[in-house]
Amino acid sequence: MKKGLIIVLAIAAVLLIWVFSGYNGLVKLNENADAQWAKVETQYQRRFDLIPNLVNSVKAVLTQEQTVFGELAEARANYAGASTPDQKAAAASQVETSLGRLIAIVESYPQLQSSSNVRDLMTQLEGTENRVSVERTRFNDEIRSYNTAIKTFPTNILALLTGFGERSYFEAASGSENAPQVNF
Repeated sequence: MKKGLIIVLAIAAVLLIWVFSGYNGLVKLNENADAQWAKVETQYQRRFDLIPNLVNSVKAVLTQEQTVFGELAEARANYAGASTPDQKAAAASQVETSLGRLIAIVESYPQLQSSSNVRDLMTQLEGTENRVSVERTRFNDEIRSYNTAIKTFPTNILALLTGFGERSYFEAASGSENAPQVNF
């Protein structure tokens, strides 16, 4: 009887250790994904901080092109009002579309292209876009690790029991595969 009890307790201990270890692993993967999304948002914020400077630098010359400024302001407001990563990604895509239009407009005005201030802002913006792309890729890598873990046996059972669900990858909005060109 004692030997049977020891075996049952040993099996229970192993299962308990597995549950704690598996749960902690899922928490870690989930937190890593959240942390990576925060890095994406940091780069979005950097982009949003550059936009008003660029707009102010070109506004005086672009008196007929006021609609793009309104679109940028609306897109930034939508981002500020977004609460989930999916909503923020959609709002960021709106910003990218409007920003692409602004860049195209700037490129059609030679006097803007010759301004060192505008050139510097465009260079900073290009660098920020690269950072956004890198952080989005890293975010998707974290999501892939997390989703793989919650779909793999036996962790999928633990994920189901503890409420860990599949998370969405960042997906670019349709049309965003055509990046705006910055030519000076």
